[in-house]
Amino acid sequence: MAPDNLFTKRSLGKTGIQITPIGLGMMEFSGGGGLMGFAFPTISQEEKNATVRAALEGGINWFDTAELYGQGVSEASLAAALKAAGKRDSDVVVATKWWPLMRTARSIPRTIADRLRFLDGFSISLYMVHQPFSFSSPEAEMDAMADLVEAGKIRSVGVSNFNPERMRRAQAQLQKRGLPLAVNQVLFSLLDRSIETNGILETAKELGVTIIAYTPLASGLLSGKYHKNPALLKNKPFFWRTRLLQRMEASRPLVKALEEIGVKYSATPAQVALNWVINFHGETIITIPGATKVSQASESAGAMKFKLSADELARLDELSRGFR
Repeated sequence: MAPDNLFTKRSLGKTGIQITPIGLGMMEFSGGGGLMGFAFPTISQEEKNATVRAALEGGINWFDTAELYGQGVSEASLAAALKAAGKRDSDVVVATKWWPLMRTARSIPRTIADRLRFLDGFSISLYMVHQPFSFSSPEAEMDAMADLVEAGKIRSVGVSNFNPERMRRAQAQLQKRGLPLAVNQVLFSLLDRSIETNGILETAKELGVTIIAYTPLASGLLSGKYHKNPALLKNKPFFWRTRLLQRMEASRPLVKALEEIGVKYSATPAQVALNWVINFHGETIITIPGATKVSQASESAGAMKFKLSADELARLDELSRGFR
């Protein structure tokens, strides 16, 4: 980690795999391929290289991608960018995910070769079940994942969007194989705090499972840019535009507070919002903001260069409690 970052590395659950509290999400690298390709612009490999390099230079040591993100486009783009930055497999942590829709757990071993091929020499430190809706039980999925660990094809196992019951079932099955459940990757931000009341966060703390927060900036709303210039929403897909508009006024006092706190740290509202996510619940929650350009990756990494005070954490907590 860069020496001016104040946060030490954390373990992915009980695995011992060490990661920075902020990683870089690779969903935005999906453009041009698969089911997600239509939702994102096609970014040149040169720009992707520069974006990943900026994250690395800011101290970030891990990257989150998935099969769904362009059916290999994101994974291959990440691998190429890491090589362009001169990184070896041992220098970074790569997480990716198996897509379960219309599949059974038997697909997990059948498709792992594709994941490794696209990652082109970078190993899978964390492999997750992307959603809780395959045709197989969590137990069957975890057994298939455990087989991959034993075969040396992945290092650890996680899930995404699992409720408390499914988390417990996944953990129990992995324990039978001598493995921990490393993570549950879920929606969490100052504007999306439901895991604090639906049992997910409580269960994660009890089991020693790390929460990976996705969409930590609420699709950019916490940056304050849409409050200042609503015309920017025209560039968003219809679903996101509608959701952002619905929350614009309700979030305005919170964004104002992010701006005010940011002045103290020479930080942007987005950096303050990210700092809250990785700070408020101790070391339980880490996060993966995405980026489509260099400045966004640098900004996200910069959120590790200061720590909010207890009073500041509490102020933001109070202003965002309506979003629990």
